[in-house]
Amino acid sequence: MSYDISKLNKAFDSRIRLGIMSVLVVNESVEFSTLKEMLDLTDGNLASHISALEKLQFIEVKKQFIGKKPNTSYSVTEKGRNAFTEHLNALETIIRNSK
Repeated sequence: MSYDISKLNKAFDSRIRLGIMSVLVVNESVEFSTLKEMLDLTDGNLASHISALEKLQFIEVKKQFIGKKPNTSYSVTEKGRNAFTEHLNALETIIRNSK
């Protein structure tokens, strides 16, 4: 039996990117520190995966100051939501066809 994996998006091969997108598609926006804590990541590890998703235009970064403290939050773009949904649908198809 063979499986069509061509519809899986390589951007989501990483468990970290899969986790980031999973959190963002169910929340309007999420702050860096919250993502870091939820996914149990280091600053650098999270930042590098965020950067990769941002380059693909799958997420949007919002930087602002709250009082005198910098605050960075992230949200999923429509392009990112569509790509992630297609990826999940492809996974579901593979799972369904493997029974």
